[in-house]
Amino acid sequence: MKALIVAPSWIGDTIMAQPLFARLCARHPGLQLDALAPRWVAPVLQRMAEIHEVIDSPFGHGQLSIKARWRLARQLAGRGYDAVYVLPNSLKSALVPWLAGIPQRVGFTGESRYGLINVRHTLDKQALPLMVERFVQLAEAPGTPPPRPIAPPRIRSSQQEQQKTLTELGLSKPARVVAFCPGAEYGPAKRWPAAHFAALAGELAEQGCAIWLFGSPKDHAVAEEIAQLAPGLCRNLCGTTSLGQAVDLLALADLVVCNDSGLMHVAAALDRPIVALYGSSSPGFTPPLSGRADILSLNLDCSPCFKRECPLGHLDCLNKLSPGLVAARCRPWIAP
Repeated sequence: MKALIVAPSWIGDTIMAQPLFARLCARHPGLQLDALAPRWVAPVLQRMAEIHEVIDSPFGHGQLSIKARWRLARQLAGRGYDAVYVLPNSLKSALVPWLAGIPQRVGFTGESRYGLINVRHTLDKQALPLMVERFVQLAEAPGTPPPRPIAPPRIRSSQQEQQKTLTELGLSKPARVVAFCPGAEYGPAKRWPAAHFAALAGELAEQGCAIWLFGSPKDHAVAEEIAQLAPGLCRNLCGTTSLGQAVDLLALADLVVCNDSGLMHVAAALDRPIVALYGSSSPGFTPPLSGRADILSLNLDCSPCFKRECPLGHLDCLNKLSPGLVAARCRPWIAP
């Protein structure tokens, strides 16, 4: 059997889909499972044992490009897929599998995708509150709940890959390293203040920890602000690593302190200890799926609001989450 995954456009969502891939491979021994994915999420799919090949999806957010989708569909039609699992709920994401004539097209009805999706699931948000549960549901017949417990997502990073990345970047692993992930692609209402990260860096440095800052090129400025507020304590790697290299370096971390972000889910899938900071979002939907994650949220009356920017203008949900409180949660993980 050959099957295709239409992957999400977000790193965290892609990580949370891995239990679905494991379930499909367990149910169909010998399954060849490929993924159609944007190039910015491809590196995490390449670290999943279940994925045979990643096919580039060249479409940006909201881009329709009918002619390009038709050309891609013709390429996929020649690969002989028996089934496709369409993880995003948009109409556009279901177009290429339909145009490719893949016989079984599995997904949630989403944006009225009748006909485009012919094995349709209806989402029951109360029965499936977690995103990972919704993805795993697609391995079952519509209306049949997924088996529980659901194993947490896992991606791989070997010692050889880690050493290769250290060599490529001219790094050596400190005796103890804490990773900070200060960005959040969704917006500023998910980002703990730079001054708080800097204060925490000072506290952890006193405990003998080196601090590495991770993120995309968009996060470089906020990471540089943290580094300047904590002079000499932080190595700003935002925008200087590929996603694959970031995976290898996060795998070396003794602790990861992060906003609700894609890299939080990467760290969880690597089974690293995590202190996760939640502001405008909710751990009830997309928590770090790990037994070694400590989730911090002030649970204010105004949160979670799920907004990109604080609608009240004060961002109390993160501003009032003090460095001292976060440091107290970090200490058990970095104790000698």
